[in-house]
Amino acid sequence: MKEAFRREGHTLVCFPFFNKDARNDASAVSGLPALLHKETPDVVFSFNYFPVVSNVCHKENIRYISWIYDSPYVMLYSYTAIHPCNTIYVFDKEVYLEFHKAGIATVHYLPMAANTERLDALTAQADTSGDGRFLYDISFIGSLYTEKHNFFERMENLSDYTKGYLNALMAAQMNVHGYNFIQETISPIMEDLYQALPIMPNADGVETKEYLYAQYVINRKITGLERNALIRSIADRHSFDLFTHDGDFSLPNVINHGPVDNYREMPLVFRRSKINLNISLRSILSGIPQRAFDIMGSGGFLLSNYQNDFPDYFTPGEHFDFYESRADLLNKIAYYLSHEEERRQIARNGHDQVAAAHTYRHRVREMLDAI
Repeated sequence: MKEAFRREGHTLVCFPFFNKDARNDASAVSGLPALLHKETPDVVFSFNYFPVVSNVCHKENIRYISWIYDSPYVMLYSYTAIHPCNTIYVFDKEVYLEFHKAGIATVHYLPMAANTERLDALTAQADTSGDGRFLYDISFIGSLYTEKHNFFERMENLSDYTKGYLNALMAAQMNVHGYNFIQETISPIMEDLYQALPIMPNADGVETKEYLYAQYVINRKITGLERNALIRSIADRHSFDLFTHDGDFSLPNVINHGPVDNYREMPLVFRRSKINLNISLRSILSGIPQRAFDIMGSGGFLLSNYQNDFPDYFTPGEHFDFYESRADLLNKIAYYLSHEEERRQIARNGHDQVAAAHTYRHRVREMLDAI
């Protein structure tokens, strides 16, 4: 992002920021007012939104642009979000619409992006050097949400009714793509969830308990179950290469490589794998995940679950493809493994579409043109 600002002709001054308590810890930005007075910048920018930064910009009467890439992101629901200095971008259109319908004009929609110039140079250099690594049929890079410290596993004292309700709800949601109904359907069991795992909304925010439990607890569990089940189904028929922090995950036909270097190695995995899977975190309601932009931006073939924002920018079967069910996923994997030229052409088209309209330089122009 820094490179994109500079390439677009802007001068940057970077402020060291340590996000320990970005809601209330004013010491995290204690030097920012003096820096603003010295440098007199036109705007302050950050990835993700931080209330303490907004408070400074509000007081100093300077524009604060933030671009949220995390999902969920509870600080978006801070009271400070309505400060008129804010221009807050979210990559999920459903989240934007929630705020728009509530009359909050500071939250806007902006998809994520990829740095295709850097990715092209990296993959070309690796090809020239004869680097023959990362040649896979099917690969997935991401968390399995199986960590023992996750919130869902802490709820040990749930009633039988709540356990049954949750299991049925999660099973139903796993069969539905394009709409997430968890948050609106857990009110009947909220008290039991709270007693098993007390989580309170922040005093300076408008998020509900339903939001916190749905997005931070239940949707993460669903994502873990879904990724596990899909990997198992694929591995029954094909070899599968997995890159994840869960070193204990093991299945026949699955090669668990552990984590991969995001900056230098991940693009090569995306470029050289025949099929790259995107299985979205379920708290991403409609948005295109960063993983999808990175896959296409690296020149890789993307096979993703359906997300409502995709058709606004990319055409299935031309730039990428999506699956609607487990059976559909298995059928499309078999199809694309046996139709190499079609798969390669879709990957090229996806890369060219990202390069033409979805780089960080494009996003810098969109942000600054808007103000």
